[in-house]
Amino acid sequence: MPFANLSELFGSLGLLSIVILLILSIFSVVSWGIIVNKFRHFQQINKEEAQFLQRYEINPADQQSLRNQAKNYPLSPSSMVYLVVTDRLPSSSDLYASQQEADSQISSQAPNRQYLEKVSEYIIQNQVNHQEEYLPFLATTGNLTPFIGLLGTVLGIINAFGEIGTQGSASIAAVAPGVSEALVATAAGLFAAIPAVMAYNFFLSRIRKMAFRVEAFTIEFLNTLEESEKSLDVNVVQ
Repeated sequence: MPFANLSELFGSLGLLSIVILLILSIFSVVSWGIIVNKFRHFQQINKEEAQFLQRYEINPADQQSLRNQAKNYPLSPSSMVYLVVTDRLPSSSDLYASQQEADSQISSQAPNRQYLEKVSEYIIQNQVNHQEEYLPFLATTGNLTPFIGLLGTVLGIINAFGEIGTQGSASIAAVAPGVSEALVATAAGLFAAIPAVMAYNFFLSRIRKMAFRVEAFTIEFLNTLEESEKSLDVNVVQ
């Protein structure tokens, strides 16, 4: 083995190899920081989302109580949709009002379904964008670091062949140190890229599932509003 240990290996690296390894180390450290932070963040999102949806399923007609509870789940995308949509309902229109209050409702004050759908789409997209923060760095790390490692490998091999020409010998003893130094860059590039790619795909899958879940909640919630408004219209006419 040309190097007795890792310290001897890294001690033999040239300036260019050290710079490349430093760059790859920065990519790797930042990527792992993002991975750990995102994993914790998604755990909290899923916890608050499940809690809010459970509250909603218990009594979806208790609008005021749900609004108060939704404020306790700021990371839940569904709670944000619920709060924003109910904020845009007409101030004099409570779609879950009592029968006596419903008689005073005016049909023309009903919220526009198309407008509420647009608002919901905007909130969902905003939540998706927020959860995708820093993921482009993981994608960049996964795509770029193997090429940086490959660059280090190519340059290391060039140096190895240059050393062969200087020594006038092509023996294993002359070639091995340069090749080993070159392959370190490739290994470092893959070490940085593989976790970043895996984490990026994992988080992207989680975000897509979240978006589908919130869209399903939004459809159900808007349908509930529409049905409630229709029942109020019938009561007003009667």
